[in-house]
Formats: sequence, structure tokens, C-alpha cells
Amino acid sequence: MAQISLSEVFSHKHNPYPFYAQLREQGPLSRFNWMGSDMWLLTSYDNAAVILKDPRFTLDRQKVEPQKGGQKPVDEKAAPYIPLAWSKHLLNTDPPDHTRLRTLVSKAFTPRMIEQLRPRIQQLMDELLAAVQHQGEMDLVADIAVPLPIAVISELLGIPVEDRKPFRAWTQIIVQSQGAAPGQTTSALDAEKKFIRYIKTLIASKSVHPDNDLTSRLVQAEEQGDSLSEDELISMIFLLITAGHETTVNLIGNGMLALLEHPEQMQLLREDASLLPGAVEELLRYTSPVTLSAPRWATEDVSLYGQLIRKGEMVRYALLAANADPQQFSDPEVLNILRQENQHLAFGKGIHFCLGAPLARLEGQIAIGTLLRRFPHLRLTCDPAQLAWKEGGSLRNLVALPVAF
Repeated sequence: MAQISLSEVFSHKHNPYPFYAQLREQGPLSRFNWMGSDMWLLTSYDNAAVILKDPRFTLDRQKVEPQKGGQKPVDEKAAPYIPLAWSKHLLNTDPPDHTRLRTLVSKAFTPRMIEQLRPRIQQLMDELLAAVQHQGEMDLVADIAVPLPIAVISELLGIPVEDRKPFRAWTQIIVQSQGAAPGQTTSALDAEKKFIRYIKTLIASKSVHPDNDLTSRLVQAEEQGDSLSEDELISMIFLLITAGHETTVNLIGNGMLALLEHPEQMQLLREDASLLPGAVEELLRYTSPVTLSAPRWATEDVSLYGQLIRKGEMVRYALLAANADPQQFSDPEVLNILRQENQHLAFGKGIHFCLGAPLARLEGQIAIGTLLRRFPHLRLTCDPAQLAWKEGGSLRNLVALPVAF
């Protein structure tokens, strides 16, 4: 059985296939060290599916370590804040709490509402391209992949234009701090404080002056006399910003890099725009915007694949490894936008399937389709091996993607 460090998992972002293939060859379950504790990593598709459905593994850390869950009221003068931010949303709860929260949130986040955003997302994309058209070159991450999703989720939540820049900075700092040593989280704690203060002000404003936005709908959400508490609202809005923004940045950036590195696939897509939905699914599988799944904890001692996972130990699965499992996908390390059977795990599976998947897919289709249509000669201006990837964190994100057109 392999014994690896978490930093090793996060260090293979440009070409992770060989690393995960090696782990799979050594066994279905690898142990890694995180802040001095043993954690477990699954690298095959079937194994990941087992964890997603096994009731012996919980998303709620409070069930195995109540003293570490952070489930307590916010103290504006105290730190750390970070446990609160992801203690009461859809990624950290099990049924029946998860069922209750999802029911309340889904009433304000319907596929019909997302589809109505199509003209506005296209307009935002056209404006971004108009701003760089005269330059002949751009950083596709900074000029397109970042501002498009943050504009969409900000408008969806009713966040003013002037507040988008700090919002982006706060979420970036917090997300990238995951897995960092305690002494390296000072900036994340500061960002978390500012985030919570801002969201509390926003919630108070929307409570008094509701508008036609998602924050107002979440404030007003009610099902059989139930509603979201303030802590749940803060946590849910943080999740929507992160899941609806940071991961979509990576879908657009990583997806365009994959197409630029596979010009024959890019040409297929240029010649037939009807291939866009399938192409986005393949890019989600092939590029994996997220490196690791949300953590789960064993609620009892569990014997799995010949190894003993003790109660309270963390288990995660590597999304790109699962999505590149040759037992599930034919030629998994080949980008094939014509792939027919593509039940990837980029959005999870089962009751925890990502609520924002329709929005991410829509933004990816519009962004990538518009780029290929408007810039027929789009090309990288550096060797792909020279591209830098952000260190740490569970996201697989490029620092920059310089292109010319």
C-alpha cells in the first residue's frame, strides 16, 4: 500500500495521469498524511462509487469528532472562522439535514431559472471578448475564465459589480488554503472574517428589500414552515460562490488548454457546434476542475479492500483518477469529444450530485463555443510545459493561459 503526502497529490496538476495510474497499480486504496493524520485516497471509479453510497461514511465531521466541527455561533472577535463556512451546506451534511437543505435551496435554483440566464451569459461573454479583441492576445484565465463566472454568480446572488473583485480575492484565498499548515492560514482567516461580515450585511439587506435574485429567494425559501438559519444562509452562499465560480473558472481554463493541445478535437468542435454539450462533458472528465472529492469520515471501523479504516479517519477519492479509470472508460487518457458513454464523476453522484451542474455546463458551452467561433486562429503563445498551476488546494487551476488570436 502506498504512503504518500497530500502535497504529492496536489503537485501533479499539469499531467496527473502517470501519478494516478501508478497509485492504481499499487492498490485501490492509498494512505496519505494530512497535518500529521492518516487519510485515505481512492483512485478507481468503482471504489469512488462505493464511498458515495456507503452510509458508514459521513460528510458531517461532527458525527465523529464533535469537538472539531465548528458548529457554534459566529464570534466576530474570534478565529478561526473557516469551520463555520463549510459546516452547514450541502457538501457537509447527510440526510435528513441534507434533504431539508437541498429542498429549500432547489426551490430557488431551478433548471428553468438557469436556462433563462443564457442570453445574459452570452452578452457577458461577448463584452469580455470585445474588451480584448483589439489586442490580438490575452490571458485566457484572467480575461475570460475568471470574470465570466464571477459576473454570472454575482448577478445571480444580487452582489453589486463593485463588490466582485474583493469577493474573488476572498474565495481564492480561502479555497487555496485548504490543506495548508495552521501557521499558513492567517490570510484565509482574515478573508473569512470579511466574507462573513459582507454576507451578513447582504442577507440583512435582502430581508428588508428583497429583489429578484438568488440571495433574496434563499432568504425567503420555505418548505412546510421551515427556513434557512443565518449560519446556513452564510454557508450556502459561500458554497454557491465557490462551486458556481471557482470550479467553472477551471472548466473554461483547463478545457481550453486541452483543446489547444488537441487541435484535431478543437477543429471538430469548430466545424460542428452541436457537439458542444458532449465536448463539455468530455472536458469535465478529462481535465477535472477539482482534484479531490469532498472529505468523508468513517463513522465506525470499516474494512475496505483489505485495509482497516478506523472510525474518524478521512476518506476521499481523486476525481481525475476515477474519471481516467480504464475499467470504466475506453482509452481514458485520450481526449475524445465524440465519446458516447461518459458517466464521469466531475459533479459527484447520487443525492450529492452538484446542484449547480446545469449552470457550469451552460457557462462552459457558451464560453468555449464563443471562443472557437470568434477566434478561428486561437493558439498558445508558450510551451504547455511552461504553464504554472496554483499550488495546494483541492482545485486544479491554471495561474495563466497566454493565447494569441
